[in-house]
Amino acid sequence: MSDHSLPELRRPDGSPLRILAVDDEPMLTDLLAMALRMEGWEVRTAASGMEALQVVRDFGPDAIILDVMMPDLDGLGVLRRLREAGNLVPVLFLTAKDAVADRIAGLTVGGDDYVTKPFSLEEVVARLRAVIRRSGGAATAEGESILQVGDLTLNEDSHEVIRAGTEVELTATEFELLRYLMRNERRVLSKAQILDRVWSYDFGGRSSVVELYISYLRKKLDAGHTPLIHTVRGVGYMIKAPQ
Repeated sequence: MSDHSLPELRRPDGSPLRILAVDDEPMLTDLLAMALRMEGWEVRTAASGMEALQVVRDFGPDAIILDVMMPDLDGLGVLRRLREAGNLVPVLFLTAKDAVADRIAGLTVGGDDYVTKPFSLEEVVARLRAVIRRSGGAATAEGESILQVGDLTLNEDSHEVIRAGTEVELTATEFELLRYLMRNERRVLSKAQILDRVWSYDFGGRSSVVELYISYLRKKLDAGHTPLIHTVRGVGYMIKAPQ
């Protein structure tokens, strides 16, 4: 199951990553736990939304695999409570639903990625590795990389974002969107390009999720400062320093 050609992901202190798998189907959580432990990670499982919230408090996971449909509190409700409490843990949604609207619903409440059932365990592990790396919750052997636009800096390894000397706290998806913009400074990126790069989804023209996350970034980065993120009407978005 584990692809040993990929860099090992561990916590910054060198200890195993902690993953919580939440689904009301015991056979599924058993399979997920087996696959995740083969990556060398520490795993806990939960069979309901309320149990998941308790395990989050006790276990402190670095990422969560979260089923959308559950009998008590559904996955969207779990994530809303986590985000309202200031918990920015990366979340990979699982669901039997395959509608575009359901994908957007999961992402707009703060989810980081989405896998529909039935899925392969390899796909879940690969997507989970991606959201963990985006969140900065794992250490690798890569060298430090700093991006800068005007008075905004982004550290790709520590995932620190600083604007005018003040640290800005971003979710994993907000960070990935900002990184993509900063890597393409002064270049207009279409909504389709952003969807493909940040979410790896074809939303069939539904670009509202991009507009939503651009608005999140603007509130966190541009409030009280000269705007860095610009809309090019009918084309897309770009980031550039003031002249």
